[in-house]
Amino acid sequence: MEDATPTDSQPYRVLARKYRPQTFDDLIGQDAMVRTLSNAFETGRIHQAYMLTGVRGVGKTTTARILARGLNYEPPEGGGKPTINMPGLGRHCQAIIDSRHIDVMELDAASHNGIENIREITDGVRYAPVSARFKVLIMDEVHMVTTQAFNALLKTLEEPPPHVKFIFATTEIRKVPITILSRCQRFDLRRVDSGLLARHLGAICEKESVSIDAAALAMIARAAEGSVRDSLSLLDQAIAHGGGTIDGESVRAMLGLADRSRVIDLFEAVMRGDAASALDELRAQYDQGADPAVVLSELAEFTHFVTRVKISPAAANDPSATEIEKVRGSELAQTLSIKALTRQWQMLLKGIPETQTAAKPLAAADMVLARLCYAADLPSPDDLIRQLGESGGSLPSRGPAAPSPSAPQPSAPRAQLITAATQAQFQPQPQRTPMPDPASAAQPTRALASFAEIVSLAMEKRDLPLKLALERFVRVVAFADGRLDIALEPGSTQGLVNDLSRKLSEWTNKRWLVVLSSEKGEATLRELAEARQAAVLSGIRADPFVRAVMERFPGAEIVDIRDNAPVETQSLPPAPDDGGDPDDAEDAASYSADDI
Repeated sequence: MEDATPTDSQPYRVLARKYRPQTFDDLIGQDAMVRTLSNAFETGRIHQAYMLTGVRGVGKTTTARILARGLNYEPPEGGGKPTINMPGLGRHCQAIIDSRHIDVMELDAASHNGIENIREITDGVRYAPVSARFKVLIMDEVHMVTTQAFNALLKTLEEPPPHVKFIFATTEIRKVPITILSRCQRFDLRRVDSGLLARHLGAICEKESVSIDAAALAMIARAAEGSVRDSLSLLDQAIAHGGGTIDGESVRAMLGLADRSRVIDLFEAVMRGDAASALDELRAQYDQGADPAVVLSELAEFTHFVTRVKISPAAANDPSATEIEKVRGSELAQTLSIKALTRQWQMLLKGIPETQTAAKPLAAADMVLARLCYAADLPSPDDLIRQLGESGGSLPSRGPAAPSPSAPQPSAPRAQLITAATQAQFQPQPQRTPMPDPASAAQPTRALASFAEIVSLAMEKRDLPLKLALERFVRVVAFADGRLDIALEPGSTQGLVNDLSRKLSEWTNKRWLVVLSSEKGEATLRELAEARQAAVLSGIRADPFVRAVMERFPGAEIVDIRDNAPVETQSLPPAPDDGGDPDDAEDAASYSADDI
């Protein structure tokens, strides 16, 4: 490594460049790839093209350069063969590291993505390398190459000259055509584990003579989300922020994070349904500089940690977790159910982006916490179904669930406080029964004599959706006051039978039984209305005066039939005689049309 202290002649280099791995031994978190390449080099099964993919900062470009060094490695005394074991700098190593070797070309696909650029590459690979063993082409962010340029590269990539090797890197592997992927040996570089990343950062701090505590290392490693470059950039920023001494408080202030113990306090308040304490805690953290969206993200992260400990207690030994997280997380895992944890996780996943995009993030976070608190003591759907079955269809009073005999007992005093606070949220409520209210028993019952009266009653109660459903989808099989047997047309609304039975019982103050029958039943009211309309229309079309109007105006159609006067008062003029005046016939026809 280079000297840790910059001089006037040597400007400061950021940590991400200064501690860039130069051999496969320096790579962290990519053991599977290193093992595969090591075996391939030892057996001479070196592929012609490699595809390196992964998120930002996991070492794609670095791996490509190390691979180019291994392909062209020659000891200072000469000779040698392709290898990944490079104990010292070879004849070509420094030039490859500095990206100035004539036989190792590094291209940025963002600016070399056209077919003309690919044509230059395919023309250049025909010539042998100048000084190295292989001519290596490294193309970063290869997914940005156009489709036409990819097609121009296919033939050369499939059958390259023996002295040419291709190394591609991308963060968007799904945008690379499958025809390219099938010609490459693919390696997925994985995110670096936060514990391993924290140890790596600690080793760098020792080399830089920087004092840093474990809490600060854990915060930086978690914030980097598995990216080595991101973690080194954050470490650079933390060193500048702390002036050479880094502690958890300074990193927390730099990242806008909340105190981890206070996040756990907020978690406990939410899980016991204490909305007032949760909102007060969020406001206090906000006043101290914490970002509301970050607080919710940390709340979700701790929810995930408790869930993992609940499922596998060994997860409490996560090296990236602080001691307070391990202790209190284990206690909470014993008292909370998986259903409550997963419900909170789902609500947080929805609430975090709402808070990030809201005009007032604090208000949005308050609403998310309010939803979480008031959903904390709600039973799950399967619990409701089970309770309804046990109580014979009525909802039982809400009360604290009995602890499972096999579940470990919570430790005191914190777990006892949570349990007591949770029980305080449950207030017994009167049982609900599907029977009518006792006050309605004194009201007179209402008898219905036909299905048409049921439709009229729905219209009287202004329940238009039910009225339309009865007219369109219901076929009456049998009718009696208090019982209705029906068949339903395809496309009927779900729950129509139950809704109709319940509403009839409420409207008539008597029990109604609505039965779904397998028989065909009568025509629907809509079909009957359409049939009557068709019969009336057929009679109107047969009227001689209407025929005269239709013949007088070719292409005319009868759009609607309206009865503007009582039938007994309507009278039509006599039909004109065939030998009469044609003008009189036209007058009579126009009069009839107006009257109709």
